Amino acid sequence: MSAGRSMRKRRKENGIALLISIFVLLLISVVAIALVVSSGTETAIAGNYRSATGVYYAALSGLEEARGRLLSKNPNSFLKTAPANFLPPPGTRWDIGYVRYVLNPGPADLADTRTTYPDVEYDNEFGPGKLGAANVVTTPSVWNVAPLNALPVPGPLYKWVRINAVSEVSLQRQVAPFDGHTPDPAKPIYYDGIRLTIDPTGAQEVLEITSLAVLPNGSQNSSQKLVQYLVAPVPITLPPFQAALTLSGSQNGTDPFFQAPTTNAVYAVKGDGDQDCNGNPLPSKVAVGLYGPYQGVGNLNNALNAIKGGIPSFPPPSTAAKSNYTGQGAWPDVEQLTAPFQTPSQLDSFVQTIVQNADVILPSGSTGSALTPLGMSPTNPLTVVVNGNLDISNWSSDGYGLLLVTGTFTYDPDTNWYGIVLVIGQGVVNNSQNGQNKQINGAMFVAKTRDASGNLLPDLGGASVSFLPAMQGNGMRYNSCWIQKAQPTSSYQILSFHEISQ
Repeated sequence: MSAGRSMRKRRKENGIALLISIFVLLLISVVAIALVVSSGTETAIAGNYRSATGVYYAALSGLEEARGRLLSKNPNSFLKTAPANFLPPPGTRWDIGYVRYVLNPGPADLADTRTTYPDVEYDNEFGPGKLGAANVVTTPSVWNVAPLNALPVPGPLYKWVRINAVSEVSLQRQVAPFDGHTPDPAKPIYYDGIRLTIDPTGAQEVLEITSLAVLPNGSQNSSQKLVQYLVAPVPITLPPFQAALTLSGSQNGTDPFFQAPTTNAVYAVKGDGDQDCNGNPLPSKVAVGLYGPYQGVGNLNNALNAIKGGIPSFPPPSTAAKSNYTGQGAWPDVEQLTAPFQTPSQLDSFVQTIVQNADVILPSGSTGSALTPLGMSPTNPLTVVVNGNLDISNWSSDGYGLLLVTGTFTYDPDTNWYGIVLVIGQGVVNNSQNGQNKQINGAMFVAKTRDASGNLLPDLGGASVSFLPAMQGNGMRYNSCWIQKAQPTSSYQILSFHEISQ
């Protein structure tokens, strides 16, 4: 009986191992499926993240290309590579409705990428139909022209970048001053170094740079990103130009030396007649300024009288007042100036800042032939540095921008210079050729900060500006407009960045 019961019990337990095995397999299958689903989800998330990151940086590369090409010292600057009407003339503002595009089509895109990928954001900001009425000019990306278009790898996949001025209406905010004024949709915004403002005095215009990137993902859909900068140029802080011609000297150094052409009755240095870039008259400046620390009225007067002694009267030997030197004071207008840089080391630091942000640096011994290929023009003023002597004798072209010479500057009235001429270092200006009747329009600043061996002086030395008796030319005219146009820019500062929802 006992054996029978045991057999029946064992028969009841038959198949339990199979059920357990099936249950374990089922459990493993569920876990495996969960792992597969999780892995696929993570792969999808990683793919989405990769696409989102890629399109973000593609759009950002468009912003940075446009920001970099706004600088004239960039080899691919818009001034050098874009149509002549792509940028407004230097010294003039970007008007609202002045819209510029950088186009970057891929191999399968139309040449004008805006056809396939229209810019709807502009009308969102400025109002319906504003883009259609805008003044639009386009230029290709650096990735679509030689030599970069020949690379075996593609460039960044942004489609277009837009550059334009902004207003309170487009920004949808009132900027300083917060006086409750009615926003003017045609009035650009400026940046004064601290805040946005509608007052252009002492401020730089704000530009908006917008970039659209699109990454195809193999389907009808694609990843898109629209990003935007607000930027403003950061000018190099130049000393205030208070005179048409400024000469350095000091109590502990030496007095400046000035000698105008003695047989040229039309040669003049004028601080009056100044105008801004719109032709509006401005207050008169000094004709010839003395720059540097002087103690005692007698010492100062001796230095001022020495400069006046180099101004001839006409007709010789007349003792009449020298009426070609006009400005703020009685003629001949020669006055002491109050300047921010009183030591050679301060001026030297200023010089190094210009060198670091120069468009072109030329070696000592350069002549006018080195300036010709630079392509200076009224719409392309440059910052040119000569590390040593520059002789432009018989150079009959004209110069535009800021010229810095650290050695001797040999000038020739064959040449007009529009902008700023700085002769800081040896502080010597002379001439060897006499012909023609051109002039310097803007300001000239001459300072002796180094000795003949190139060592920095402890005190400002006496600058020397000495012209031959028979040199022709009309002299120097203070011109605020050309001084403004010649201001070098170190960069375009990013004021804000944001992504725009699509």
